[in-house]
Formats: sequence, structure tokens, C-alpha cells
Amino acid sequence: MKKAVILLMILTIVSKISGFFRDLTLAYFYGASEISDVFLLANSIPTIVFGVIAAGISTGYIPLYSRIENELGLQAGIKYTNNLINVLLVGTTSIVILALIFTEYLVKVFAIGFEGETLALAVMFTRFSIFGIYFTIVIRILSAYLNYNKIFAVPSLIGIPMNFVLIVAIIISSRTEWILVLAMANVIALFVQFLIIMFFSHRHAFRFKPIFKPKDRHIKEMAALAFPVILGTSVSQLNRLVDRSLASWITVGGISSINYANTMNTAFIGIFVASFVTVFYPDISRKGAKGDMDGLKYTMNQTILGVLILIIPATISAMILAEPIVRLLFDRGAFDEKAVALTTSAFFFYAIGLAGTGINLVLTRVFYALQDTKTPMINSAIAMGINLGLNFLLAPILGLGGLALATSISSLITVVLLTYQLRKKLGRLNLRTLIPSVIKMTGAAVLSAGVAFLVFGALEAAAGLYISMIAALFVTVVLYFVSITLLKVEGVQTFIDAALSRFRRKG
Repeated sequence: MKKAVILLMILTIVSKISGFFRDLTLAYFYGASEISDVFLLANSIPTIVFGVIAAGISTGYIPLYSRIENELGLQAGIKYTNNLINVLLVGTTSIVILALIFTEYLVKVFAIGFEGETLALAVMFTRFSIFGIYFTIVIRILSAYLNYNKIFAVPSLIGIPMNFVLIVAIIISSRTEWILVLAMANVIALFVQFLIIMFFSHRHAFRFKPIFKPKDRHIKEMAALAFPVILGTSVSQLNRLVDRSLASWITVGGISSINYANTMNTAFIGIFVASFVTVFYPDISRKGAKGDMDGLKYTMNQTILGVLILIIPATISAMILAEPIVRLLFDRGAFDEKAVALTTSAFFFYAIGLAGTGINLVLTRVFYALQDTKTPMINSAIAMGINLGLNFLLAPILGLGGLALATSISSLITVVLLTYQLRKKLGRLNLRTLIPSVIKMTGAAVLSAGVAFLVFGALEAAAGLYISMIAALFVTVVLYFVSITLLKVEGVQTFIDAALSRFRRKG
């Protein structure tokens, strides 16, 4: 299982690198400007409008599909998958029509600072991007289908061709001033993803059929499972909406800067957390379905430990080296000093909540595996209230950094709430056994990041930004893993052995 995590982590890194190139290209040609704000906003609106539904469906899909396949067989599971896709495609059409009619009002909700030509451009971009919802439905459900069948590579790598399309569109639009290319880019990129996911799903027994039975009992069961998840995800997306809307009000380029910072933040989560959760979630779901609570707790703790081994040094390094990291990745072309300062501030404060976000993802999946989707929804609503209050309290003081800090604080509070609720449901979770390991990992991470900062400062003047940052990051990784190995942190040797085994097989 840990070998699958290592493989998925490698694939995720490759995919995230392509995502960074996309953002680097946007930052180089458009910086933190009105056009970059419009492009990012228009692409995020369909995600927020429909992404909440897709998240609920794809999360509830695996436990329900597992039960259907176990009880009724493979073909029943595929029939259910087809019916679910078709019901969603038909049902989502009303959302698309409403979004096309009320696009201007929709944009104003998402960006209160947009007006004049910027508003008109955002409306035009959004009317193109909204059609991507149809492709997103199929991509999200069939990605879950492949993950359940232990096909992790394809869902992890389909971001690469999508990012390639977006990069090409950004370059063409900047050099030809044909802005329509940029407006259409996201839908074209999603269509490419759709073709890839359909091809590989077909290779793994899925056959698309025009089944449409909205009153089927499995659809009703899915709705019951997904609805609380949708509400909970809506809360998360509402937080993002408020952050972006306030960012557009705080400064021109605010949406772009907070997006660049959040991209780096989510890259850490995608690499160091999602890899573990994606691999272990089907296993947790199977144990939950069988009533094996001891096995479920053990798998949960191992997943949390694996996440923390990687997320703790990432958090501390991101905070200590925030500005050099931003400069290394973005400081070129149209990305000026103002953009560096704005993005650095947001990135630093987002990093504080990395561990909270990662553990939340694990704990939430445990609730979903137990087919309890209401508890995460309630806790998400509480977190939203905390985040909104802190937004208006901290943004006037810290600007974009205040929005990021509010998000981080609310994610850490949510960890406490979810842990308390899970303990009430399952009894003793044995999380205290992780405390010595967490203390050792934190000490090792502070030491390694501190030494890396000194190395960077000593080399920067003579060797330049790139070489000094590479040296600093190399020192961080080597010193951290040597330290936690010498300190005999639980699970580290198993993790390293799994990684070495994977690379030996590659060799």
C-alpha cells in the first residue's frame, strides 16, 4: 500500500509541476493584472458553482459503489455509474442555463471589485467556461471509478495535458492579443481530459450507456450521502468566494496573488496529503463497510502519520523561505515587486494551516467511509463562520495575508472539532501515540529549515537565487530525513523502505 502512495506521490509531483508551469506562464505574460484576475476568476466560477456537487458525488460514490459491487456484481456497479452520470448531465443543464442568463450578476458576486471593461471581459470569459461543467461531471465520477479499481495514475496525470492546453492558450493570446483564445482555453482543456478519462475507463470495463433512471434507489441513496457533503463543500467554496471577492476589493491583482499563493499551498496538499488519502480511502471504506473499526483506526492513524512526516517540514520550510520560494517560482516577466510582496504575504499565512488542512482531509474521509456525511458538513459550517469573522477582522490589518491567516486558523480549529466528534463515534482513537513522533518531526523540521535559511543567506550573493535555493532545499530534505531517522520516528523507516523499493523497481 505504501508503495502505491510513493508512486502516486511521484505522479502527483509531475502533474503539479505542469500546474506550476501553467501559473508561471500566466505570471510571466500577465503578472498580477486585470486579465490574469479575469482568467482565474472565470475558470474558478464553474468549479465553485458545480464543484461542490462534483465533490459530494465523487466522495459518496466510492463507498456506495463498493457496496453495490459486493452485493450485486460488477455490471450492477457500472450500470449505476452510467445512470449517475446521465442524471447529473441532465440535471446540471438548468444550472448552465441560469448561469448564462445571469452571468453578470454571478461575476459581481464573485468579484465585487470588478467594474467597466474588466467586468465585461469577465462576463465574456465566464460564458465560455461555464460549459466545462459537463466535462467535469464525467471526469470526477470516472476518476473515482478508476481509483476504486486501484488505477491511480490516470486521474493523477490528466492534469498534464490540461495544463499544456492552458499554457499554449496563454502564450498565443499574449502574443497575438486574440483574447478569445484565453476565454475558450479552459473548456478545450477539460474536453481533452474528458477524452483521456473515457478512454482509460473503457479499457477497465466501463462502457457508456444511455441509462436514465432518476428514481432508482441507488440514486436516492447517493443523494442522501452526497447532500451533506455538497453543503459542506459549499461552505468551503463560499469561503473561497469571500476570499477572492475581498481580494479583488483590497487591490488590483489581488485575486491573482492569492491564487498564486494558494496554488503553492494546494500543491503541498496535493503531493503530501491527497496521495495518501487517495490510496487509503478505498481501504478505509472497505473496513468501514465490514465494521472493522480497529482496522479503520489503525489505517487512519497510519495515514495521518504519513501525512505529517511530509507536511510538517513543508509547512516550516514554506514559512521560513516564503519570499525566496515566491521569487524563485514567479519573479520574472510581468510579475513585479508588488506582486512578489502580495503573494509572499498570502503564501506565508496559508502555510500555517497546511497541517490542519491535511488532517482535515483524512478525518473527513473517515466520516465518509462510515457513511456519516452530516458531521463534516456541520463542522464545515462552523469553520465558515469562524473564517468569515476572521476575514473581516484580519484583512484590514494584514491585507491578503489576513485572508490567508483566517483560512489557516479555521482549518486548525476544524481539526479539533472533527477529532472530538470522531472520538464520540468510535471511542479512543489512539492519536496520543502520535504526539512523540510529531514533537520529533517538528524539532527536526525547525532545525533543517533554519540551517537551510542560513545556507541560502550565505550563498545568495555569490551564487544567485536559483543555485542558493536549490542548495537550501537539498539541505532541508537531507537533514530532515537524517534527523527523523536518527530520532527513530515511528513509520519513517517503513516509508523510506517503500520509497527505495519503488525506485529500485523503476531502476
